[in-house]
Amino acid sequence: MAKGPQFVSVNTEPLLPSSEESAHLLAEVEALGHRLALVRERIGRIIFGQREVVDQALITLIAGGHALLIGVPGLAKTRLVETLGTILGLEDKRIQCTPDLMPADIIGSEVLEEDDNRRRSFRFIPGPVFCQLLMADEINRASPRTQSALLQAMQEGRVSVAGHYHPLPRPFHVLATQNPLEQEGTYPLPEAQLDRFLLQIDVGYPDFEAERSMLIATTGLAEERPMPVMTAQELLQAQRLVRRIPVGESVVEAILALVRSGRPDSSTIPEAQRHVAWGPGPRASQALMLACRARALLENRLAPSVDDVLALAAPVLRHRMALNFAARADGVTLSQIIDRLTAPLQ
Repeated sequence: MAKGPQFVSVNTEPLLPSSEESAHLLAEVEALGHRLALVRERIGRIIFGQREVVDQALITLIAGGHALLIGVPGLAKTRLVETLGTILGLEDKRIQCTPDLMPADIIGSEVLEEDDNRRRSFRFIPGPVFCQLLMADEINRASPRTQSALLQAMQEGRVSVAGHYHPLPRPFHVLATQNPLEQEGTYPLPEAQLDRFLLQIDVGYPDFEAERSMLIATTGLAEERPMPVMTAQELLQAQRLVRRIPVGESVVEAILALVRSGRPDSSTIPEAQRHVAWGPGPRASQALMLACRARALLENRLAPSVDDVLALAAPVLRHRMALNFAARADGVTLSQIIDRLTAPLQ
């Protein structure tokens, strides 16, 4: 059973407008915390041994962002998206990205029709992007032109066809997958599109006990099915609540220090100056702030702490930074650089 909201000790206390509003906010956080605890429990019946991955996916949705899931085939990435759609009450659709996939195959197109009076007009036929939870499977196999069409949908929440804008449903989230192994026939995502993903979620192998439980649960006659816990409207309310969560000054300073230390021209960390080609921009700070607030809600806490910053540093930064040739020559990895950036905060 979920515990009541826990206050986080920070150097500067979060300021709430009044005691009445504080009590109201506390009640909302507590109610959402109980609901999210049930969501995690239901997902755990379907997805085995991926607690951190599930939490990061939920953080992405609660914060109102998009996520890039990277992992080898067979790690339940597709199943996770389908399960999230059902449990959160979202209309979900799936796109299998291929080199011949065209923008119209995603966003839709206009067709010329003729009525009984022989008058002709165009009618817009929506594509699969018109949903609330879109899974773009193997997104790096889509051509740059198709990736650009998806970028507009992710950034603006709308698409343009023949000079007309068509708003997407709300909420709207993209959970894209990418295979880190096979790179033949792929188109690496440009930095502008990578920056639109709130988190990069690395999906690893489950541990022994989790894989054992999965083996027994998924190879019998009956298999657990996800059941709805929330609605799309409740998710929108949770996203609005995230932005009302107070943040202490120490957390704000930690976020700024972390992100700015990853920029080689302004960093005081020698490893970043030597090995980073380009660092995270201001959108990384925004993403980290929202993700920390969402993680606090997920953990049933009223305010984020520096521990949230440390826990989410890698998912927020690893797709917003690039190493130079010196790093490759020295055998330095991006994970090592991020560990070095977070060291002063520990």
